[in-house]
Amino acid sequence: MAGQQIKLFLVDGTPGGLTTAEITNWTGHVLHARRSDLGALLNRAEAQRTGVYLLLGDDPTAIGETRCYIGEADVVADRLRHHHRDKEFWDRAVVVTSKDTNLTKSHGRYLEARLIALATKAARVSLENSTKPPLPALPEADASDMDFFLAQLQIVLPVLGVNAVRSALAPAVNAAPAPVRSSPLFRLVVARTNVDAQARQIDGEFTVLAGSRVVASWSDRGSAESTRRAYESYRERHARLVHDGSIRVQDGVGVLTRDVVFSSPSLASAVMIGRSCNGRISWVSDDGNFGQWEARNIAPVPEA
Repeated sequence: MAGQQIKLFLVDGTPGGLTTAEITNWTGHVLHARRSDLGALLNRAEAQRTGVYLLLGDDPTAIGETRCYIGEADVVADRLRHHHRDKEFWDRAVVVTSKDTNLTKSHGRYLEARLIALATKAARVSLENSTKPPLPALPEADASDMDFFLAQLQIVLPVLGVNAVRSALAPAVNAAPAPVRSSPLFRLVVARTNVDAQARQIDGEFTVLAGSRVVASWSDRGSAESTRRAYESYRERHARLVHDGSIRVQDGVGVLTRDVVFSSPSLASAVMIGRSCNGRISWVSDDGNFGQWEARNIAPVPEA
């Protein structure tokens, strides 16, 4: 797979501060800022342009523990000033504009509609948007350009720690799509609780697949204080998945309705089976467990 160069610039020289992001030969420009740096963002020339933006805020009750609002504006700075007054949930903002200033209002609306659709499909955040705008009609060439623009944006955003529109599948664009890096299929079976879950590591993320059977509820509590805290986090994660419809409970069995990404195979196994366990051992393929597969992938290449 061909590499991709992304240029990040820390405007004030501090990690987590106002940051710009670009890809060589891409017309897009991305600004990422904390809410506390909003004044500096609003003073940037890019914020005076037409574009789209994402507002993000941490919320332990939300999908992926993140709430997100996606919008577009003729002058992004004006809209952000308005949202600073009327929206409390967000603590960071991403502004997406064009270096060549060729984005029009129609382009912005197209990008907004596509981003909302992508975020809804990815189901990694809770969207604050009350409506899903229809996709505006664009000339065929313009629509193709905007789809390519979006494909590049989907590369940049995760580098900035923004996964709202990140997909396990390569987006369709007018270029050869990058191959999706995927592991073998792993299974986790616990017969007495009717658990039969399937997972793959896809592009570096451990993903439990839709259709997996999981526990309907999480009841284990542990004894030691550290264990109780861990179990409480597992129980809350399971409850959120039930609440947002990612786990459908029927006849005492939970079924995943979508692919769900976890930070580790151990977290995935704990949420799926209702108790803590070592995911590198418990997830098994036809060729060994996850830990063994992972070890083979990092083993040194034999000399010729």
